[in-house]
Amino acid sequence: MATVSDPLWEIALSLHRFQASEGRWAYASWFRDAQKRLIDKDLHRVVTELLLPLFPGTYYPDFLNPAEAQVGLTAGIDAIVETSPERIREEVRRFAAQAAAPAWAPRLVERGMREDVAEGLRQYYDTAVAPYNDYSRACLDSERATLGRAMLHGGPDGLLANLGPHMRWVPPVLHVTYPVEDRDLWLGGRGLLLVPSYFCWGAPVAQGDPTLPQVLVYSPHRETLDSPGLFSSTAPLSALLGRTRALILRVTAGGATTGELARAAGVSDAAASQHTVALRNAGLILSHRRGPRVVHTITPLGSALLHGPNQAG
Repeated sequence: MATVSDPLWEIALSLHRFQASEGRWAYASWFRDAQKRLIDKDLHRVVTELLLPLFPGTYYPDFLNPAEAQVGLTAGIDAIVETSPERIREEVRRFAAQAAAPAWAPRLVERGMREDVAEGLRQYYDTAVAPYNDYSRACLDSERATLGRAMLHGGPDGLLANLGPHMRWVPPVLHVTYPVEDRDLWLGGRGLLLVPSYFCWGAPVAQGDPTLPQVLVYSPHRETLDSPGLFSSTAPLSALLGRTRALILRVTAGGATTGELARAAGVSDAAASQHTVALRNAGLILSHRRGPRVVHTITPLGSALLHGPNQAG
């Protein structure tokens, strides 16, 4: 499982959020902030004329999501610029066949064009994605805690069985709800990197070329569409506990440290600690010290309050 979020996948999937209505409510704050930031930075044309056409909500060239991005944005963008023209020609051909590729897509074989794309990606990331990195990190930390406990209690089967509503583990096959055509992917002994993404909503996504090192990018937002998302307000619970405390309770469902709760709620560590004291005194969470950190988890009573008594436990 990825230890940090992949910046190029976050770029691509955040651009998908601009183009899709599904889950728009869950990103309402980001959507407003990002639009304003992009306009203030005079990046509207870069987004509409360069990036959105290159990252439609369907297939786009795999070289735009290189494995090097797991090291960081600079390494990923450098890998895009250095991609061989032969690979780009083949992927652009597939792009044109499967999606409404922009007319200028064949020019991606030109290094200068890729450098223009690289600069656009940097500017977009700094403006629209980086300001929400704390949310992304909190999502990933919570997901790692959830899957870590599943692995501890159930081994690999337990982990694979807890990947959310869009994936179903029936050994030895992981069935995935996929946004495009049906496909079978045979790993043949290769590993599969799981990449939780803050900007992924609904069905997971993977690379188009089955010969590449395989990743599965999926949403750590485990709420259903008829209930509030991880970082949106929950009116009934917020009215009872207050918005910040309700959000902190929601994040502890995946297990989280005080620092992770602070980042998720957008408050200081001291403020987050005060909220956890109140929730713990009410019997809604438990707190355990693990070395220098305190890990907070939800209790059955807290789960009943969060989800309703029929889903508690």
